[in-house]
Amino acid sequence: MNYQEMYKRKVVSVEEALQEIKSGQEIACSLIACEPVTMLSQLHTIKDRVEDVSVVTALLMNEYEFFMNPEMKGHFLLNTWFYTGGARKAHSHGTVSYVPLELHRAVASRSFFRKPDVFLGCASTMDKHGYLSLSIDSVCEKDLLEQADKVIIEVNPNFPRSYGDTHIHISEIDHIIESERPLPVIPEVIINDKEKAIGEFVADLIEDESTLQIGYGNIPMAVTACLTDKKDLGVHTELFSEGLLDLYEAGVITNRKKTIWKDKFVADCALGTKRLYDFFDNNMAVEFQRGRIVNDPQVIGRNHKMVAINSALEIDLTGQCCAESIGSQHYSGTGGHKEFAQGIQYSPGGKSIIAFQSTLKNDTISHIVPQLTPGATVTTSRIDVDYVVTEYGVANLRGRSIRERVRELINIAHPNFRDFLRSEAERNQIW
Repeated sequence: MNYQEMYKRKVVSVEEALQEIKSGQEIACSLIACEPVTMLSQLHTIKDRVEDVSVVTALLMNEYEFFMNPEMKGHFLLNTWFYTGGARKAHSHGTVSYVPLELHRAVASRSFFRKPDVFLGCASTMDKHGYLSLSIDSVCEKDLLEQADKVIIEVNPNFPRSYGDTHIHISEIDHIIESERPLPVIPEVIINDKEKAIGEFVADLIEDESTLQIGYGNIPMAVTACLTDKKDLGVHTELFSEGLLDLYEAGVITNRKKTIWKDKFVADCALGTKRLYDFFDNNMAVEFQRGRIVNDPQVIGRNHKMVAINSALEIDLTGQCCAESIGSQHYSGTGGHKEFAQGIQYSPGGKSIIAFQSTLKNDTISHIVPQLTPGATVTTSRIDVDYVVTEYGVANLRGRSIRERVRELINIAHPNFRDFLRSEAERNQIW
């Protein structure tokens, strides 16, 4: 079969591809660095002929007219299971809504309610066998495109060709849009003294031969910068970021002691710089697997010495974590926070670590609170939190009573809030 001819017959313009979208349909999209920018940036142009179009995705990196413009209300609704800046801004327009989902069950949960009509995704160029790679995002893409009636792919030579469960055959694609836009590149992270202290405390908890889950941001980068004296670390993570590559090049991460996917990095998405994307290209040391596998607590727990490092917007004195809302105002999403914290509990020698600065806004607001703000979501149960880390030290909560937890958490709170936390604990009979 001549795959090149098949490919050529499927190439269309953005305008032609968008003709597939009809009123009342559900569009599912690939995520993060692989979000289909070329198509989403033009979606608003069909506003006058469609109504009630649902766009399901998460972690959008760009702000698109189809939901940022209040005039799009009734025509498009962004149903996202992880808010970013644009969704927060547009929430009041009535063009955005949050879908509460755990990542490893996201597609199964959503499709129980409604299956996608159209899938919009991104891929690397086709090989001689007719296969394209979905590149650096395998969170939900294959599950969604396998369910969709129409599959439209933006093909871009700048996307790295990855290994794992990322391949799609040209015969599975209905339309192709060609693009050469650059991949998103994140800015360099500057670590402050508080974050450096947190990184050092977290690093002290991580033993040689541990397998890591760690994301992107200042504190994750601070942690990886403090792990250079460790040996034979492994990676089983949701998001693959720059700090992990630094440790690999330093010989710290070898993946040799992992108990599943030995010798392999395992992730379901990535975000970083061109250096990181080049590392993934045709690299058999990295496998991108579906999110329903990578983030499954039972799978996570099969890694010995599994360490999950996450953050929180606030944590109460009993250890309940909110990582997705500020009171009733939605801010981000559940993501893999809960899944990895739960999975750790099955891992021999595993540790669930929540790390954050003790305060924000010039030490005027404490992240450790007597009780979660009314309306706040409990992202991760207090049962699944082992350690909480701030710049003031480490609180060990595993197996502790409420009284013992309160003492541990007050000890790592900012000094300006410790008396307040003690008095509130007494007043509310928390301990």
